[in-house]
Amino acid sequence: MCIRDRYLQDLLQKKYHNILNGNKKKNVLKLYNLPKKILFCKKCTISNQRPRITFNSKGICSACQYAVFKRKKINWKKREEELLRLLDKHRSKINKHDIVVPCSGGKDGSWVAHQLKFKYGMKPLCVTWSPIIPSKIGKTNLRNFIKLGNFDHILGKPDSKTLKKLTALSLDIMGEPFQPFIYGQYNYPVKIALENNISVLMYGENAEAEYGGDMTFAFKPYNDFQSRNNHFFSKFTPEMWSNYKISKKHLNEFSAPPINKILKNDIRMYFFGYYKFWDPQENFYYCQKHTGFKVNEDRTEGTFSKYASLDDELDGFHYYLMFIKFGIGRATSDAAHEVRDQKISREEAVYLVKKYDGEFPKKFYKTLLKYCNISDSKFQKIIDSWRSDHIWDKINGKWFLKNTVWK
Repeated sequence: MCIRDRYLQDLLQKKYHNILNGNKKKNVLKLYNLPKKILFCKKCTISNQRPRITFNSKGICSACQYAVFKRKKINWKKREEELLRLLDKHRSKINKHDIVVPCSGGKDGSWVAHQLKFKYGMKPLCVTWSPIIPSKIGKTNLRNFIKLGNFDHILGKPDSKTLKKLTALSLDIMGEPFQPFIYGQYNYPVKIALENNISVLMYGENAEAEYGGDMTFAFKPYNDFQSRNNHFFSKFTPEMWSNYKISKKHLNEFSAPPINKILKNDIRMYFFGYYKFWDPQENFYYCQKHTGFKVNEDRTEGTFSKYASLDDELDGFHYYLMFIKFGIGRATSDAAHEVRDQKISREEAVYLVKKYDGEFPKKFYKTLLKYCNISDSKFQKIIDSWRSDHIWDKINGKWFLKNTVWK
């Protein structure tokens, strides 16, 4: 067992109760295996504090390297032929669902499902794991997607009391209020595939490759379910929360099916972005035209865009905690991808990061406090417990990043 894994398990032991209540700083360096020296990619705005990202000798991040590879080295016509062979192999001849598409009604999953049904003639079963607190725009987009495309759709909803407790616990213990959603997002579609005897799940992009992370499956069409144990969220399995008096029955709603059943049914998690060039902005334009996709009326807090990650009212806190833990927030992530997609220059991206990164998501702040049953002072203690000394300085009572992409 590696140091990171032992640390994760220690966090869930009762003798670490003070740590769990935000009364002691978390060891972010050890928990995420981060380098102490902060470096920024010379092509985009991301830093080496993003977990699992790597840099080459020229100071270029793995996500930028992959962006060049997919733009210059991949024959996309041959990749589409490969996709057609896969789809023909699994195409139903008796009008039965033949592919599962995890989809919330957002631009990415909607693009995948719409292409599979209307361009490639598949019969997708669309699966949504409910957001923690569904947003108005998110519900509108999901409803439009289902209605306009006449999609068959399943919505998974966990026990509400368990969801609230897990959200509050993961906010404190993991600095990640989205952890219960992440469980369901990854595990619920697999359960539906098993129940319906479908062996192909088609996700959107390989986020590890597109945004920077574990490149093990960056050049393969599908992910190995067993490999997900290498990721941080898999070390914190749903079952581990039983230490907090949550029943196994309710935790099972968030859990993955037994790996032996997944392997026996030969279920595989494919990435549409392996077969088709992945461009989030182009996905947005497509879904605006074909699936009734709507954008926020205002700019999304913490970034400069209006069309990404709109489904959950707590969405902004996922990115805000990312900013606190790693010094890189939502604008950094968005700007970096737009540089890789050749939409903006690095100079423009740096300007956007300086202007918007780390903006506090105040719109739904009271909603978060009420949902997690915590006070403002408790929240601030949790936030400060996740500020690592190698990233943050406190001067005259105010917090400042030690290193920024614009310096």
